[in-house]
Amino acid sequence: MKKLLAVLLALTMLFAFAACGGEKSKTDAEQTATPEGFEILLEKGEDMKNTYSLIACNPDKLEGINVEGANALIEWMTGSEASALIADYGKEQYGQALFYLLDDAADAEESEKTETAEKPENSVIRMSTTTSVNDSGLLPYLLPVFEKATGYTVEVQSAGTGAAIQKAKDGNADLILVHAKASEEEFVSEGYGVERIPFMYNYFVIVGPSADPAGIAGCENAAEAFAKIRDTKSTFISRGDDSGTHKAEKKIWGENVPDAETDEWYVSAGQGMGACLSMAKQMNGYCLTDKATFLSMAE
Repeated sequence: MKKLLAVLLALTMLFAFAACGGEKSKTDAEQTATPEGFEILLEKGEDMKNTYSLIACNPDKLEGINVEGANALIEWMTGSEASALIADYGKEQYGQALFYLLDDAADAEESEKTETAEKPENSVIRMSTTTSVNDSGLLPYLLPVFEKATGYTVEVQSAGTGAAIQKAKDGNADLILVHAKASEEEFVSEGYGVERIPFMYNYFVIVGPSADPAGIAGCENAAEAFAKIRDTKSTFISRGDDSGTHKAEKKIWGENVPDAETDEWYVSAGQGMGACLSMAKQMNGYCLTDKATFLSMAE
């Protein structure tokens, strides 16, 4: 019952924001505002690093894969032009980058613009990806540049990492862009993916009410913060959807993952990041989120 009420609250919030929208369709991030009084309370610790990888689907395992398209998108996403765009994304609007390049990524200073290309014979690339790169606005920012430069059209399917990987296993994607290392390695080892290519990262943060009832703001790391949330029985909204963020949350809890059936303060929403942030705000609770999505929603 608690989970059902939480889901209904999330849906009500999203429908309300959608009803107030203009003529154009909006993303989850655009539809969900983050009001004042809800802020980042903890953003330090190595356990908060959030790495994203690209993996082309294996045509020897799956049928109908656009191999050339998948490879073209991966090459571009890890090349100098995309690297420059990724490194710059967020600086003008938020005063800081929302994503960072890994050390071995392409040199962002060597970006060169590419002229519009002719349309390839198989021009549609199916990307299955996590919600954070969509809700943060990164993919809508990057993909038009790639499409103009190459003639490809990228169809983006956005879901939690677990669902995004499953779509690829079902043969409904040419490549994946996700952020859960163990699941990515399993995807490759089982033969569904060709190679895991980590290329960028951002950070998870714990957000919550400014009053900070659990007192987590001074904690040294996420595990200490989670322990305080548990000890004070402060409301915590979990993705509960097997996404990369959900997997990261469970890793922080360790062997002490709360049970939504018995721990009334712990809400397993089974929803995307935008809906969970709305629920946390409305329920005066805490939530683990990637920083990029939170900042993009806070505007």
